Amino acid sequence: MPSGTTSTDNLASVFKAYDVRGTVPDQLDEDLARATGAAYVEVLGVDALVIGYDMRPSSPGLAGAFAEGASNAGADVTMIGLASTDQLYFASGHLNLPGAMFTASHNPAQYNGIKMCRALAQPVGMESGLAEIRDKVAAGVSTAGGARVPGGIGETDVLQAYAAHLLSLAPVTGRRLKVVVDAGNGMAGHTAPAVFERISDQVELVPMYFELDGTFPNHEANPIEADNLVDLQKRVLAEKADIGLAFDGDADRCFLVDERGEAVSPSTLTALIAARELAKEPGSTVIHNLITSRAVPEIVKENGGTPVRTRVGHSYIKATMAETDAIFGGEHSGHFYFRDFWRADSGMLAALHALAALGETDRPLSQLLAAYERYPLSGEINSTVADQAGVLAALEERYAGQDGVEIDHLDGLSVSHPDWAFNVRASNTEPLLRLNAEGKDEATMARVRDEALSVIRGER
Repeated sequence: MPSGTTSTDNLASVFKAYDVRGTVPDQLDEDLARATGAAYVEVLGVDALVIGYDMRPSSPGLAGAFAEGASNAGADVTMIGLASTDQLYFASGHLNLPGAMFTASHNPAQYNGIKMCRALAQPVGMESGLAEIRDKVAAGVSTAGGARVPGGIGETDVLQAYAAHLLSLAPVTGRRLKVVVDAGNGMAGHTAPAVFERISDQVELVPMYFELDGTFPNHEANPIEADNLVDLQKRVLAEKADIGLAFDGDADRCFLVDERGEAVSPSTLTALIAARELAKEPGSTVIHNLITSRAVPEIVKENGGTPVRTRVGHSYIKATMAETDAIFGGEHSGHFYFRDFWRADSGMLAALHALAALGETDRPLSQLLAAYERYPLSGEINSTVADQAGVLAALEERYAGQDGVEIDHLDGLSVSHPDWAFNVRASNTEPLLRLNAEGKDEATMARVRDEALSVIRGER
């Protein structure tokens, strides 16, 4: 029976639905990374792969161990060094190689993880190979080579090619913009200089927290939390900037702040990018998850596109994009997926779309986005709930049969009415229910939000 980090109980806790993630070194160490590299090669039949890693202190060692295991299993390894997650996806597509990215995204400093993909950035999740990789590690996969001839381990630099590719997809022209970027000491501090130096005639860059530091000394690199946007909001106002951009730790998510210092809903950015992509290819399909604002499908239809609603989670978005040949997909969590970026998500590409749209107009960002902000949103509200199924049943009982109300169970419980809507979903990892509500006006949204919360929290 495996022991330590390769014990069955530990593997069950660190092999998540879409990646491997845990605390270092008690849950994830170099031995586990080495075994996972060997199992990845054997399960997926990989003969070559590309590996990148983020700025966390443990990342180079974990990535090197994974490379060793993969090499000993017979695969040639190309290391791209420090990278954002979307830079690794670029390398996978550009080089036509499967890949592994070492990052724990927005998690605190003691965490690390492995995001794996097939060639052309196709995801590897629990239903597409990750369970088999876990089971092979548990069975004691060999990491010492032996029968196979070891593969080589080399290095290449794709950062400039990545920057050029993104700008070819979303060229930034028009008026000169002043842009504040908060990298949160994460990997945008690595990628943003390469991207923005190519458009220095168009953009005056004001950097914040670009120093790569996996201990996150200034604030958590998780811009979905309002507290982590405060520094950026203040700096945008102080600089009289046109826009602020905030990235998470591995820079695959991006959030906007407008010239007034106000945070922009990811649903609003989804709608803006959808309109831009549909202008390039009218009649295309656009994917949106079920907690994005209802403004998103409305705007997609108004721009001649076909909206398709999915569950929350990148594996569902990417699978549905492949099935429908969708041109673009957006999630309310700040992930944005592009068909011309191998259906992968890129925070930087989303940011460039926002800059491109802003550069084309003389209006400030708040006015540009007004057409895409139609309904007040509650934001995601978490509640600790022991009996999640019972609470969802109580909510459904309360609203079912009311005039104009429709209910579905695509992902948790969605309740919609012509004047309002809300979704309640259970967390995959914690005893939480997550509520997202919206309404035709602020008062309607607040009423529906508070009514739903009263049931969720057992107040009546």
